[in-house]
Amino acid sequence: MGTCHCSRCRKVGASTIVFVKKEDLKWVEGKEHVKMFQPEEPYKYERSFCTICGTSLGEILSDMDSFPIAANTLDSGLEIKNSFHEFVDEKPDWYEICDDAKQSKGHPDT
Repeated sequence: MGTCHCSRCRKVGASTIVFVKKEDLKWVEGKEHVKMFQPEEPYKYERSFCTICGTSLGEILSDMDSFPIAANTLDSGLEIKNSFHEFVDEKPDWYEICDDAKQSKGHPDT
């Protein structure tokens, strides 16, 4: 789990993300209602969203082996804690980071 402070993630309400292994994701229903937004350069990461309720889903339609989804979309609690903050230079002044998680100016190295 990590928090991205870039303006794109903040604007779609998907700043805190959880990485999921593709093999662990099981669709129960509704995949047909998920669409992909392709950003313009210089951004490269596609964003998925529900066409019914508009919820931002991160990269849930990704073909990668592991991908981020928005933590706020999960109904159950998580037994993990935030492990990183990325794009901290884009963090708004009103937001204060209040944990000891690793911070980076861009994507973390690990």
